[in-house]
Amino acid sequence: MSSPPVAPAPRRPLILLRASAGALAALALLQTVLAASYLNGHYDSLAPHAATATALAAAALGQLAAGALVRLGGRDRRGPRGPLRLAALVTAAVILQTALGYQHAIGLHVVLGVLLVSAVLFGLVDAWRLPLPARTAAAVPDPDGAGRLPRPGGPVEVAQ
Repeated sequence: MSSPPVAPAPRRPLILLRASAGALAALALLQTVLAASYLNGHYDSLAPHAATATALAAAALGQLAAGALVRLGGRDRRGPRGPLRLAALVTAAVILQTALGYQHAIGLHVVLGVLLVSAVLFGLVDAWRLPLPARTAAAVPDPDGAGRLPRPGGPVEVAQ
């Protein structure tokens, strides 16, 4: 038995998911630069690496909230489960990664960091692969109707 088709994700939560995935990816890539700097002997980069870890955890929670909004969808439909599942996995991995960093478990910390950055980048790509629904007529305020194009297939009036 197959599952029912998944409705497209609602517009605003999907935009929020894309923004949070972009922020999360930028922070994850910054973490790699700071970690490489630390491993190359620039020990002053450890403090910004720890501070960025806190920002990364906050961004992961933001993406988790956005994934939940995408999944909940509108009144009569639910969006895809994938963004919520990946956001939950990334959030758990960020928490584990932070704990491993503070425990100085460098071997596990580096391996999980590579996997975490990969998951974050896959999440970014997936967020942008979900189709963005068109704006509804109610979302575009145009009280006098000026500037609207005729509907496809409808009559076209030509002013002389």
